[in-house]
Amino acid sequence: MNDMKKGFLSCLLLSSLLPVMAQQKATLVREEMVMDKPPVPAAHASTMTELADGRLMMAWFGGSRESAKDVCIYTAIYAKGRWSAPVVVADGVVNDSTRYAAWNPVLYTNKKGELLLFYKVGPNPREWWGVMKTSKNNGKTWSKALPLPDSILGPIRNKPVLLSNGLLLHPSSTESLDEKVWNVHVEFSDIYGKNWKRVNVNCDTFGVIQPTILFHPGNKLQMLCRSRQNAIVESWSVDNGLTWSPLRKQDMLNPNSGIDAVTLKSGVHVLIYNPAVSGKDWSDGRNELRVGVSKDGEHWEDVYELEKHPKGEFSYPAVIEGKNGEIHISYTYDRKNIKHVVIRL
Repeated sequence: MNDMKKGFLSCLLLSSLLPVMAQQKATLVREEMVMDKPPVPAAHASTMTELADGRLMMAWFGGSRESAKDVCIYTAIYAKGRWSAPVVVADGVVNDSTRYAAWNPVLYTNKKGELLLFYKVGPNPREWWGVMKTSKNNGKTWSKALPLPDSILGPIRNKPVLLSNGLLLHPSSTESLDEKVWNVHVEFSDIYGKNWKRVNVNCDTFGVIQPTILFHPGNKLQMLCRSRQNAIVESWSVDNGLTWSPLRKQDMLNPNSGIDAVTLKSGVHVLIYNPAVSGKDWSDGRNELRVGVSKDGEHWEDVYELEKHPKGEFSYPAVIEGKNGEIHISYTYDRKNIKHVVIRL
């Protein structure tokens, strides 16, 4: 065989291995369901944080079904190789005669070691309001539920981030009563969840909600959003989130489904998302869930496939980087459980 033929065959072999090699850029550390026996039929919208003592806490909402009045916020802690039994830490009880569902918890451990839990209460995402609780002992006990100020919702689904000026930036969004208008915005607070300020974002004709925030050199921030445009939509800020650039679609397709992302200590960006086929509805994409990485936050490469099934829903991911460099991912597993996956790049 001459050198030209050998080279051609080598190229063919290499090209056939590229998808496999891409999958090997991330290594599975472990994976497990958070609940051995879910206490209620439905579970959704998980969130994670590393506690001050190094353990991992998970929260989600669960009940008979999404939006039912019995939906509460549950937490569990990973310690000694297993998840603790889920416990209810918040609900939507307003008074003796009025109760609503609790929605979309978001956990955050501040630099003082205090644990913040943000969540929503209300009949639906168009009419809910923001609530928070705090814990100074890693979730053993919690403060009473504190309503957030008027026009403040807190982080709507994805985690807040600590800015260089010492403030927390909370990615947030609203949905109009007629469900036709989706708008993202950001909110600022101190590290204790006090002294709030809201900054609106010009969303133009985009329908966008549930943003997540990435960090770039030069104190640049990037916002990635779930959208009705069948793609991930982005915006940029160069002044710590006070103003944002016009929204634009990325090339990454997404079937109107929740995403989350994180900037690692290395500067690499990690995105957890459902893929989509152009023109298809969200129900045609939540059966697959992937991990993408990027150096610039715009061009993404898949490095791990979390789920791929003929049907089912594997959605609403959350992602954080642990102090040891491991990447923790959680997501809704077919609306019945929460799955936790740990990988290394």
